[in-house]
Amino acid sequence: MRTIWLSTLMLVALNFCWPHAAVAATCDAGNGGIHLPAGFCATVFADNLGVARHLAVNSNGDVYVALQSLHDGSGIAALRDTKHKGHADVIKYFGADVGTGIGIHDGYLYFASDTEILRYKLVPGRLLPDPKPQVVVSGFPVQHEHSAKTMAFDQSGHLFVNVGAPSNACQHQDRVAGSPGINPCPLLAQHGGIWEFDADKLNQVFGKDGGRYATGIRNAVAITWNKQAGFLYALQMGRDQLYGNWPKLYSEAQSAELPAEEFMLVKRGENFGWPYCYYDQLQKKLLLEPEYGGDGKETGDCARYGQPILAFPGHWAPEAVLFYNGDAFPAAYRNGAFVSFHGSWNRAPLPQAGYKVVFVPFTGARPAGGYQVFADGFAGEKIIPSPRSARFRPMGLAEGPGGALYIGDSQHGRVWRVVFKKGT
Repeated sequence: MRTIWLSTLMLVALNFCWPHAAVAATCDAGNGGIHLPAGFCATVFADNLGVARHLAVNSNGDVYVALQSLHDGSGIAALRDTKHKGHADVIKYFGADVGTGIGIHDGYLYFASDTEILRYKLVPGRLLPDPKPQVVVSGFPVQHEHSAKTMAFDQSGHLFVNVGAPSNACQHQDRVAGSPGINPCPLLAQHGGIWEFDADKLNQVFGKDGGRYATGIRNAVAITWNKQAGFLYALQMGRDQLYGNWPKLYSEAQSAELPAEEFMLVKRGENFGWPYCYYDQLQKKLLLEPEYGGDGKETGDCARYGQPILAFPGHWAPEAVLFYNGDAFPAAYRNGAFVSFHGSWNRAPLPQAGYKVVFVPFTGARPAGGYQVFADGFAGEKIIPSPRSARFRPMGLAEGPGGALYIGDSQHGRVWRVVFKKGT
């Protein structure tokens, strides 16, 4: 009887741990169309979900995907792998709104449309949450560009929300050649920064509740809280059309590479200088924008603004950032940051670039050097003329309970589950 009892306990323990162990050993041929470092492999967890934006993974492994367009009247996809093979065999949709931001906090699934933050009560054992959403924050301004709201949570119950600027460089006439910038820029009162709210309080209103946490950030769709360092991080999408609007100051080649996509450590009250300054990763300094008198070399008073902790080439379009907290990947990945790059239209006449996930090793609160490409091949094997020509465009990132990395694609709605094969 003792042997049977011990065997039963061992079986229960194995069944409890089995979902992660079994999935970790599973790979798709060709990793579902992407390239990964040696020792890593991927399964296509789900496909053809719709225009997938950010991802969130629950503690039981259920995956939730924010959609930018409705799928049969719903804006969120819910995925479950009941067979523990690295593929979602249950896919359901819910929610009446579309959006980008999504996250799990204190038993709720939070979802961000372009104008409000909602939350759904997660029900233990069920894939779908309570169908009736609660309003956390409403009243975000309606805007024609950079409208996506994304969010992050710290460990003290604060909710951080990106509010992008509906502008390229706060010109009198947006994106018109030679139009000067407005000084001071009135958009900064309600845009171009990160706002802070109470994550657990309902019916907050933008402009009345909460407050601005940081400013001078054109648009930071990629935003997260690093619980190990205890800081908020974001990546800014740099301005467009340096050559198109200022052809006497910039060549087409310069305009394709500039300005940098900035990786920022964001502290309360900080100002990163948009729209007055941009970061030149080649000269390694903030320069005065041409709309405000700059010529590609003049620094003006830009040194007084917040500096990036790392800079990427222009127009790669950072969409998500994730600090890896698991132990399923090699030790070098612990507490480092994965960043997804979606690709952008504003690199002509140079070839398209971005369309990859990179890894940034960290020491403490700052990068330990540069970055390395982690996942590539999303766009396909040939040079592509425009973003629409890309086979896939990496978007959302999330970490699963067993340490797997989930990568989403906005082009077709594919989700990959990336694992490390121990012993390789």
